Amino acid sequence: QSSKYKTDVESQRLLDTESVLNAAQNAKNSGSTRFCMGAAWRGVSSVGKGQFNRVLDMITQIRAMDMEVCATLGMVNEEQASLLKQAGLTAYNHNIDTSEEYYPSVISTRTFQDRLETLKAVRSAGLSVCCGGIVGLGESDTDRISMLHTLSTLESHPESVPINALVANKGTPLEDSEPVDCWTLVRMIATARILMPASMVRLSAGRSGLSEHEQALCFMAGANSIFTGDKLLTTPNVEMDQDDAMFQKLGLFGKKPFGKESEHAKQFKQSKHTQQQQHESHEQELVHAAST
Repeated sequence: QSSKYKTDVESQRLLDTESVLNAAQNAKNSGSTRFCMGAAWRGVSSVGKGQFNRVLDMITQIRAMDMEVCATLGMVNEEQASLLKQAGLTAYNHNIDTSEEYYPSVISTRTFQDRLETLKAVRSAGLSVCCGGIVGLGESDTDRISMLHTLSTLESHPESVPINALVANKGTPLEDSEPVDCWTLVRMIATARILMPASMVRLSAGRSGLSEHEQALCFMAGANSIFTGDKLLTTPNVEMDQDDAMFQKLGLFGKKPFGKESEHAKQFKQSKHTQQQQHESHEQELVHAAST
């Protein structure tokens, strides 16, 4: 949500390190395996080195807790992405938000190509990519398909694909937008799962507006991750005890952090390639047998 609009969202300074570390420890104690941090920057280059260095220090200390660490700080170049990697960052979140065609209708602070350049820098640094989008911006079904096509045709699939539903804030141009229905999310998640089978498909913003039954449908459609915590940037999130109760009902359990998403995705891709080769070889044998 752009800062140029008058909303109930108040700006605040970068949190002090102690507060962030306490939040990370509480998240780990509650069963979270990854801690995500966000700063409302246009990009790292738009703030002083002092603030960026503070974030780098936070990353290093949280990684020492044996947690994966994800950050979203806006646009980064290759040098900045490399520093994040050296600090211990696991993954970098930078959503493309919507289709390339619809993008100029909702975002003017950076271009779609800027988004892709940041993703390229993140990938070059050896970081896992967390990249998805938002539904409910007024886009068409064609735009939703186009967004998923962009993600699935990147040189490597994002290790994490958050599917967000717009949470409209009063004072923004989209404040009167109709809430996204459950079936839209289910279709998006199912399609993402088919197109990017090795990716973690994350049921993200807007989850607080779904019932347990609707969330269960999203998990059955292919979502295998959620974000926990009091807020998702500027939007409210589901209470932790509610999530715990839901997971117990559904028989779902959190997985241990592994910090090697890229390697796992690569192994999966190699396995699928080997299976395809074996299948093609078998087809050739059958053709040969038929011809003889």
